[in-house]
Amino acid sequence: MTIEEKQDRIIREFEALDDWPERYKHIIKLGQKLEPLDEKYKVDENLVRGCQSQVWLHTELDGDQVIFKADSDAAITKGLVALMVRFYSGETPDEILSHNPNFIQKIGMQEHLSPTRSNGLASMIKQMKIYAMAYRSKLQKSEN
Repeated sequence: MTIEEKQDRIIREFEALDDWPERYKHIIKLGQKLEPLDEKYKVDENLVRGCQSQVWLHTELDGDQVIFKADSDAAITKGLVALMVRFYSGETPDEILSHNPNFIQKIGMQEHLSPTRSNGLASMIKQMKIYAMAYRSKLQKSEN
């Protein structure tokens, strides 16, 4: 599935829900379904700065694909990071860097998140793109 198809699926998924209380429940369920992050990755260097809650983001390069794994100590935040992992994990660094999660605006999430959650979500996205930049550089060096 392409990153555009992932984005369209997320938009359809949220549009099928009647209202924001239902959408919040869905976000929490996404967090509950997130694959548990091994405790060895819950270290300071994997904490996403700028999040009010604790969010750990671990990443690996599998061939040319970036694999993200994450966890959080807060239910809604964990759901948000699960959504971002679903969107970006398995993509190449170039795909991650060239695609913004436009579904956030299209489903109206921006207006329904508190300022601190909105800042935290922006920090997650920024950190994922930083990892993608580092992996792109690493891949380019290995090609030369």
